[in-house]
Amino acid sequence: MMTSPPRTPPCVLIVDDEAGLRRVLQRFLERHGYRVLSAGSAESAYEMLATEEANALLLDIHLPTMSGLALYLAIIHRWPALEGKIAIMTGDAEAEEVRTWLDHHHCTVIRKPFNLQQVADWVALVLQSERQSGAMDA
Repeated sequence: MMTSPPRTPPCVLIVDDEAGLRRVLQRFLERHGYRVLSAGSAESAYEMLATEEANALLLDIHLPTMSGLALYLAIIHRWPALEGKIAIMTGDAEAEEVRTWLDHHHCTVIRKPFNLQQVADWVALVLQSERQSGAMDA
């Protein structure tokens, strides 16, 4: 009897320069069965995506050398299939720069401070829509 190889759990990439927040999110999402990649800068996140496949991304707006908004644009330019699978995390959702950007780029915003369940619900929603579109493509 042939057995199929074990399924790889869905992967979430967390990009935030706050190491403590990355650890909390990573532990929480791993307990929910996800494989989690973690990056403290835009550059390391971009490099990871070149070698690792992520099913969902959580991007902080305020990163050390490049904003999360600029990283979002770079990611969807190189990997268009990730559009709709990226959430921006911010405490500045009402800032004019952020509101203007969001008017032009329809992207989920997770406001800080957030409830961890809110993050898990968003990831589950992204993965559910990914499975449904995959089933339609089959």
